[in-house]
Amino acid sequence: MSEETTNKQDMPEQLSDILLVLDKEKMKIQAVKSIDENGKMETVDPTKKNQNQFMHVDKSGDFFSNFFSNFFSQLKNPTNFTFFKVPAPVAVEKAQEMQKQVNKPTPEGEKVMKEHEVKTQPPQDKKQENKNDMKATQKTTPETSEYRYKPEQIDWDTMTNLGLSKEYLEKRNLLEPLLKGYKTNELLPIGVNLGGTILRTDARLSLQQAEDGKVVVAIHGIKKEPNLHFEFFGHKFTDEDKKNLLETGNMGRVVNLVNSKTGDLMPSIISIDRLTNDVIALRTDFIKIPDEIKGVKLNDVQKQTLMEGNPLKLEGMISTKGTEFSATVQFNADKHYVEFLFDRNNSNRQTQSNGQNNQRTNQQSQTQEAPKTFRGKELTDEQHKDFKAGQTVYIDGLKDKKGQPYQGYITFNAETGKTNFQFPSQVKAQVKPTEAHKTQTAVNSEGKTNEATKNINEPLKSGQQNPKNKQQQEQQEKPKAPAKSKGVKR
Repeated sequence: MSEETTNKQDMPEQLSDILLVLDKEKMKIQAVKSIDENGKMETVDPTKKNQNQFMHVDKSGDFFSNFFSNFFSQLKNPTNFTFFKVPAPVAVEKAQEMQKQVNKPTPEGEKVMKEHEVKTQPPQDKKQENKNDMKATQKTTPETSEYRYKPEQIDWDTMTNLGLSKEYLEKRNLLEPLLKGYKTNELLPIGVNLGGTILRTDARLSLQQAEDGKVVVAIHGIKKEPNLHFEFFGHKFTDEDKKNLLETGNMGRVVNLVNSKTGDLMPSIISIDRLTNDVIALRTDFIKIPDEIKGVKLNDVQKQTLMEGNPLKLEGMISTKGTEFSATVQFNADKHYVEFLFDRNNSNRQTQSNGQNNQRTNQQSQTQEAPKTFRGKELTDEQHKDFKAGQTVYIDGLKDKKGQPYQGYITFNAETGKTNFQFPSQVKAQVKPTEAHKTQTAVNSEGKTNEATKNINEPLKSGQQNPKNKQQQEQQEKPKAPAKSKGVKR
């Protein structure tokens, strides 16, 4: 099986379901095509001829719930319709089966209708339902809007053959993401009995719905490296695309992918599954950008930058420990959220790859750039040069939350990309300043002088040990007037 074929099996996870609708007045099953600005829904006959016009929706619980809530709230006269969500490969067959049930009801047909029905209610009906039957509402919510599958739908015999059990998955908190339609967020050790030979490997697992409607276990094994040499749903990776994917795990732009079944263009971003090295795509329709990241509120321009798959440098974020930090963030198609790029190496590549990959990881860690500003104070060129080199640099002119000035020493850690700050009292006990800053420390913090600058009245610059200009030179050469004697009272 070619790499491109494998990718085509993975891709429908983002767009594998079709929205069918029953018009209660016409008593006819149709496939949803779109909804216009006036809330009028467009539908087409659910035939193979019209398949390229069907509206595709993400099958995973969270994304479908958000999509359908928005869709339903825009719909004009929503109570006139009943909606159903069915897998794309069997959409036409299911529509025909449902139409037979509408025309001539049977217990078997009613079971099929209930299995695929979307239970979302209009806003006004939700309030009434909550008042009349809160328990029933709470009971149905997880099944209809959060979870894609039920535990009893899983083929536990297959799981047992892989060396896994329901208890094991629950203990590792891995069953819930499977039921929501996601991959496991970590690699699992599995064993496959090939009849006389047992293959043991690590892999991510997911649940998928086969064409016959059955839920099957999908195994996502580890690849040696991402295959970027073949076209990916009609997209040919450029050298820049490959560079970005290999270095950050994200391609950094939106491209139009081609749906292999319908021919539709799908604006998408692309990332690498860092646990398996699979190439993963996500349609821009499903990208959700938060309003705030670690205390920094995003403006419209910043949100658009992330929506387009580009990296974004953010400063002034607050960590869980209360310290301020800066980092580059980017939306990841595999994780479905905005990630911090300096955390990108905490992936399975370090454990699954050879020494070359580990060496590349270390090199990436050491290339963190030293910021030019610290807590709103811009460093001079000399300060930044020493700071970038890992030296301890004196900085003043800082202000606390009450506007009071303070000063101290900063040191940059190139491996972690973090800046360490210490007050002068801490430095005296723990840190030995560099030779270039001893004079400045003595003059600015301790009131001392040296011979070359003892007559200069203004504070010295970082690393300054001699007069810097003509004015300072004149001050240095002009001797100070002797202090007047106050005399002694007799």
